[in-house]
Amino acid sequence: MRQAGNVLFIIIDQLRADCLTGALADHVDLPNIRAFMDEAVTFNRHFSVTNPCGPSRASLLTGQYAMNHRSVRNGTPLRHDIPNIATEMRKAGYLPMLFGYTDTSADPRAFDANDPVLKTYENPMNGFHEVVEMRMEESYPWQSHLMQKGYEFENYWDVYKPVSPNGGEPKLNDPALYRAEDSDTAFLTDAFLNGIAAYHKQNWFAHLTYIRPHPPLVAPAPYNDMYDPASIPMPAGLASPEDEVRVHPFFGPTLDTYTAREFVHGFDEVEPTDENIQTLRAIYLGLATEVDHHIGRVVQYLKDSGQYDDTLLVVTADHGEMLGDRHSWGKMSVYDAAYHTPLIIRMPGNQSQAGAVIDAPTESIDITPTILDWVGQDIPNSMDGRSLLPLVRGETPEDWRNYSFSELDFSEPEAATKWQKILGTGNSDSCLGILRDDRFTLVEFAADLPPMLFDHQGQGELENVADKPEFAAELARLGRQMLRHRMRNMDHTLSLYSLTSEGAKSQRRYG
Repeated sequence: MRQAGNVLFIIIDQLRADCLTGALADHVDLPNIRAFMDEAVTFNRHFSVTNPCGPSRASLLTGQYAMNHRSVRNGTPLRHDIPNIATEMRKAGYLPMLFGYTDTSADPRAFDANDPVLKTYENPMNGFHEVVEMRMEESYPWQSHLMQKGYEFENYWDVYKPVSPNGGEPKLNDPALYRAEDSDTAFLTDAFLNGIAAYHKQNWFAHLTYIRPHPPLVAPAPYNDMYDPASIPMPAGLASPEDEVRVHPFFGPTLDTYTAREFVHGFDEVEPTDENIQTLRAIYLGLATEVDHHIGRVVQYLKDSGQYDDTLLVVTADHGEMLGDRHSWGKMSVYDAAYHTPLIIRMPGNQSQAGAVIDAPTESIDITPTILDWVGQDIPNSMDGRSLLPLVRGETPEDWRNYSFSELDFSEPEAATKWQKILGTGNSDSCLGILRDDRFTLVEFAADLPPMLFDHQGQGELENVADKPEFAAELARLGRQMLRHRMRNMDHTLSLYSLTSEGAKSQRRYG
């Protein structure tokens, strides 16, 4: 057997952690991912360090907090010279193959103003070799595939509208116009299996990124109605949207900005009735099951081709999804559902830890350093995350973090958001930080807005206790912790270099 050295890094877009462990786990069929968990190490307290899609992937792939890479919105450029997983894997001798997308907004300083790369946020990150393009707002190869298969649609977005099987008015959970074998998920998996086959005699690195279960919430048969909406738990939260809004001023604009209507196409309105909400949740779970089916195909290919035990396999999500919890949709929130994601890692030669579950806090920025560590490539000091390999091996470093940290920017420089208009915030202070330790979650704002504090030994996220006198000491402690965290994690790109009479010298950020 040749020396182990393949890396397959899979991201599932917008998959909540509780689909695997938590409130929804008993209500969705994910047999292939669950079987993989039995052979791998699962991280229970894993969180995205920022949202939405573009920023979350910028952090995942650069190993940096958003406060350092500053690509804080979809469409906000990522500096062209920031090291990322692709640039560093090239240094290790790998061709970084991209099957899907990275949602990267290009640095306008590096391109002519007329370059098409500056007209979309869905570009591949610097360093990747884009084998197949599979993007939410473009997806030309998939469009061509559908056209060649004989599907008819006026424009691309019609592909995401459910179609009535009998020609009547479509229902929310009617199937997509395409068959399951021609879905975006199936197309991408086929492209990966066909594209990777010839690399079996050499070490390879592939980044495979599934769009689903990201909305629009439409699924091909049988995934469109495979789950009974009435059998799924109702969303978590307070009794009414009005009750949610009273928790904090942030939530009024939140509920106004993202509603169930934004998550489907082909309907003028989607009333937030229990029936409609549960139907959309059921479609989401169906899409998750579809992705699981195709991940099963990928894992089986690795086993059948004799590459499974040579491959570091990482499965995660870029961020979560509110899915009606707290009367909210999407990921522009402060609640765990929007940030808590699965992370499952199978490392060759680590059978003794198969099925292990890690409760130490981990963050999305840890994944790139982990992959670089495994292939033996130096981890740049610019990366804020730390390698998870000790944890994967069952060893928790004494200095491992005891909290996780996330950020969210809710501004839009070209057109003020509802948050900015209602809260009176500007482009530089429309942002927040979230710090979660074993007991508490603190949310602090850059603007002059009150903090939020959730006590998970009390009512958790259902009650903001920030203004209760008995929690004043904890509020101050966590505020200091967040400040120290930001101070310790300021950009380290060059800060550990020294110019000496013998030339430039540097120290490693993490031992």
